[in-house]
This record gives sequence, structure tokens and C-alpha cells, in this order.
Amino acid sequence: MGPALNADGYFVGRIKGHRYWVTDSNYQAMFLTTREGVVLVDAPPTIGHNLRRAIDEATRANGRPATVTHLVYSHSHADHIGASSLFGEKVIRVGHRNTRELLRVDADPNRPAPTEIFDRHHVLQVGGERLELTYHGPNHSPDNIFIHAPDHDTLMVVDVLFPGWVPFGNLAVSQNIPGWINAHDVAMSYPWKTLVGGHLGRLGVRADGVIQKQYVTDLEDSVRAAIKSLDPTPCFQKYGASNNSWAIFKAYLNAAAQLAATPIAAKYTGTLAAADVFTVDNAYTMLESLRIDAGVLGPFSTRP
Repeated sequence: MGPALNADGYFVGRIKGHRYWVTDSNYQAMFLTTREGVVLVDAPPTIGHNLRRAIDEATRANGRPATVTHLVYSHSHADHIGASSLFGEKVIRVGHRNTRELLRVDADPNRPAPTEIFDRHHVLQVGGERLELTYHGPNHSPDNIFIHAPDHDTLMVVDVLFPGWVPFGNLAVSQNIPGWINAHDVAMSYPWKTLVGGHLGRLGVRADGVIQKQYVTDLEDSVRAAIKSLDPTPCFQKYGASNNSWAIFKAYLNAAAQLAATPIAAKYTGTLAAADVFTVDNAYTMLESLRIDAGVLGPFSTRP
């Protein structure tokens, strides 16, 4: 569950050196104090003004300037950067090119578009501190980036790894499932010791990445087995007379997801929190991705 929150409803802690993190037990942000000011990564609206309180607390302790000079966007989603406007117009906002385009379309005053953008890789150096920002392709969203603090052995990647928990429903509501699955390998290829995942109440360690990769692999294997073994005949028997194709197919998808999820939920309940809550939803999304992205059609493949 992570550390207890203070009376204001947040926890701020040092990761290493001048790298800190803040959480409200549901969302997380990260910030770096420098000789020239603060580099903040993400601004979740659930934390809101507590971001400023957390920064003030950390900078009082280390004697560095408290002004936020840079705000890095992990990606465009409002639940992670919807408090960006609290930091005013002068802050330098940094994000991927796709983030700027998505935010221009959204036209949300709470999420001003980045003023500095990059395509593949950008090194942000402020006041003697360094962040490496890299885009490895679409995953959870078309613009989600990896934020690496090599001097602090820390990686921040949001909505990919969920330390201690199964992924949020529908595989973290991700838009590119093959890219999201691959993002696990990308994340583990970095030499980090501490992970800031953007959600929930604690930081991650490498063992968290290993077990989630195994969960996702087991889930995919189970879904493939369900597609291969499930007989759709009962679905046709139940709805075929009404010529309701949508009902037939929905019944099949639901049955396949439940069949695939049952052994995975049983295996991981007690090991990963919410395995009993979201594994059916995750199996359904994995099933749809295998059908659409990988061409695993099962009984609905092309007839001879």
C-alpha cells in the first residue's frame, strides 16, 4: 500500500540525492531539486496543490530553490497532468511531439501544450541535474515516454508497471496493446533500481517488473489456449435463431475471457492485488488484441 499520508493527504519522500516523489496513494509525481529550481514530472489533479506543499517541504530541507522551472509531461492524459495549469504560464513544459498535438486538439486550459518538444530522445539538464527523456513508440498512449534519472538509478514510466498490483482494467486502458506489452521489456532494459509508475502508493523495485511481465505472459498464454479450446456452439444455439450476430459474438468473447482469466486470477490472488478484480477485463482486452493485432481468430478464422 505504500507509506502513510500526512494530515494534508500526501506523502513526499527522497528517492536518492535530489530526486523526490510524491503520492496521494492513488497517483504519483516525481521532482528533481536543482541549483536553479525544480523539475517536476507530471502534475496529477488528485494531488493538486499538495504538489506545491511537497516541493516546499523538500526544498526547505535541502536549501535549494522551490520555484518550478520545468514541468515534464509523461503523456497527455488528464489524470496525470491535469494540474499543470497550477504552475502558471512561465514554467517550461517539456513533452513529446505527439503530446503537443494531442493537447492542442484537447484544448484543455488545465493542460497547456508543451513549449519544448522532442521526437526520440532529449536530455534535460537543469542546475547540474540531468533527466533523459526517450520515446520508444506508442504503448499505453501514442505519446507515453520513459523518464530516466541515471544519476539516481530511477525510471519513471506511467501506466505500464503497477508495483504490487495487476494492471488496471483493460490492460491499463492502453491504446496499443502490442506496444504496451513491449514496453515491459523496454522498461526492464533500463538499469534502474527504483520505479515511479504513476499510480498507487509505493515505488517499484525490479522484482515488481519481473512479476508483472510474468502475469502478462501467463495471461496471453491462457487467452491463446481459450481461443483454441472454446467451442462457440452454445453461443450460436442461444442466439442464432434471432440472427443477432452481436449477441452471439459477445457471448463468445465473454466466455473466452472468463475461461482464460479463471486460472490466472487464482494463481495471482494473494500475490498481486486486484487479481480477482481486473483479470477478466484484462483477459478480454488481451483477447481482442490477439484477434485484431495478431490475427488469432480461433473459430472465426477464414473458412476453407
